[in-house]
Amino acid sequence: MLSILKTNQMRTILVILCFLHCILTAEAQKNAVPAGNLFIIGGGNRSEALLQQMLATAKITNTDYIIVLPMASEQPDSGFLYLHKQLQPLTHASMRLFDFNKHDVNDAMWNDSVKNAKLIYILGGDQNRFMKVVLNTPVYAAIHQAYVNGATIAGTSAGAAVMSKYMITGRQLRDSARYNETFNKLVSQNVEFAEGMGLLQKTIIDQHFLKRSRYSRLISALADKPGYDCIGIDEITAIIVHGNTALVAGDGQVLQFSSDKPGVTDKGLLKFKAIKIAVFTAGDKLRLQP
Repeated sequence: MLSILKTNQMRTILVILCFLHCILTAEAQKNAVPAGNLFIIGGGNRSEALLQQMLATAKITNTDYIIVLPMASEQPDSGFLYLHKQLQPLTHASMRLFDFNKHDVNDAMWNDSVKNAKLIYILGGDQNRFMKVVLNTPVYAAIHQAYVNGATIAGTSAGAAVMSKYMITGRQLRDSARYNETFNKLVSQNVEFAEGMGLLQKTIIDQHFLKRSRYSRLISALADKPGYDCIGIDEITAIIVHGNTALVAGDGQVLQFSSDKPGVTDKGLLKFKAIKIAVFTAGDKLRLQP
């Protein structure tokens, strides 16, 4: 009888230890810093200097390859050819167009190629179109695995927007009858968010920021997601993210907005006691939320 009790106790202890190990392992994975980088471009023309910095960040060699994901674009072939023309003088690495709009997202060979790429580039267009194709698919998982393994995930315009967990779709919920990319009001619950790639967990990206004067849109996003960092990236400008640090590159500016929870009037108008706004240029570093 005593030996049975001891055996049961040992089993209980082993179960508890196994449970604690699973919890600690999951927590360690959750807090692990991916070995890769994010190269997030605010849109507009891609300067040669910016592309050179992207290739240097990815540490591309001639034996590596670059995967281009064009699913956000209405003209995927043209977008790929233009990028290829820009990069060809800068690297001998091969470039491959993987259009999962026209190809099975479950293709194991294609997903293995994505997973093992040194640089993955997401073209601009419509971020909603991109996520409609990849969300909850092996492609989504392959991009994340590549990032964890050390790949650089780059994107411009819509390809920048998809980096966030909460992605700005561009639609005003309080004025859904028309699209206004600059937003014409500061009211609560006006930003439509959709699930993005989640490569950035507590940072929301807005692109073409100064060029298209998207202050109202990003402040509205800040109001709906207090405690998050909201980053506006101008054209021909990028942030290079590694862990919780971002380095600014390119010709323009990056704005970082943060605040506590805002007030809201009975008519839904937003009010803030204070919004912290920081403005950065090339070479500056900023801290992002963990």
